[in-house]
Amino acid sequence: MDKIDNIGGLIIDMDGVLWHGNEPMAGLVEFFTALRKSNIPFLLATNNASLTQQQYINKLANMGVSISAQEVLTSSMATASYLAKHIPVDKRRAFVIGEDGLRQPLIDHGFTLTELYQVNQPDKGITDQGADIVVSGLDRYLTWDKLATATLNIRAGAQFFATNADTTLPTELGEVMGNGGTIAALKAATGVEAISIGKPGPILYQQALEILQTDNSETIAIGDRLNTDILGAVNTGIRSILVLTGVSNEEDIANVDYKPTWVMADIQEITQLLQTSL
Repeated sequence: MDKIDNIGGLIIDMDGVLWHGNEPMAGLVEFFTALRKSNIPFLLATNNASLTQQQYINKLANMGVSISAQEVLTSSMATASYLAKHIPVDKRRAFVIGEDGLRQPLIDHGFTLTELYQVNQPDKGITDQGADIVVSGLDRYLTWDKLATATLNIRAGAQFFATNADTTLPTELGEVMGNGGTIAALKAATGVEAISIGKPGPILYQQALEILQTDNSETIAIGDRLNTDILGAVNTGIRSILVLTGVSNEEDIANVDYKPTWVMADIQEITQLLQTSL
C-alpha cells in the first residue's frame, strides 16, 4: 500500500490501539507527532465509559502526548448527549452503573442521579423515588447492590440504556470483562434489552463527524475490534483501518460479512503511511 487518499479527519479508538491498560503502544508519541505535522484533525472516540475527558487527557500526558478536551469523545459523553435530546426534562432521574466518566456527563446534562435502593413501590404509595432510566457503563467497582438496584428499577419500568455493549476490554494482562457482561446480566434478570449508544451503532461516530466537521467520504476510523470499531464504521458509511494490536486478528476477518478498508499491524505502520500519503 503506497498511500491513502482524501484524509480529512481521523476517528481513533484508544484501548488496544494507543495502549494496553497503562502501557503505551510502541510509536505512540511519533504517531501523534505525525498527526500534528500533517494537520490532520482527529478525535479520540472510545467505547470505554469509565474515564472522564480530563482523565484521558492526563493519561496521554503521562505517556508524553498532549491533547485538548475537544479531541476526546467517550461513549459516556455520547450517551449523555443522546439522552439529553431524547429524554423529556421531567423524566431525568437516572440510576447509573458506572464511574465518574459516565456520572459526570449525565450531571452536566441536567440528570439527577439516584442512589442504591431508591426505587418506586406503588403498592406502598412510593412513586417518586425511583429512576426513570438506568444507564450502564464500564464499572470497575461493580457490586451486587448496584445490579440489584438496576434490576428493580428496570422491572419497575425504567428505560434501559448502555454506553456500549463491549463484552471484553483489552488490558496489559489480557482481556477482561467489559460492559457487555453487565448488561447481559441485567437482561437475564429483567428480560429487557439495553439500548446501546456506542459502537457499533452509528451514534458515536455521527457525533464525532459533527465535532470534526468532516463528511463521510474523507473520514477514517481506526480501531482494534471488528464488531465495534470496524462494524461501526461500516454502519456509518466511513472507511476504516483495523490494527492488529488489540482484540481482533486477521483470521477473524474471514468470519464476518463486513471488512475494514485496510488492515495494519499497529500505529507505527499508520505513521509511516501518513508520512507518504500527505
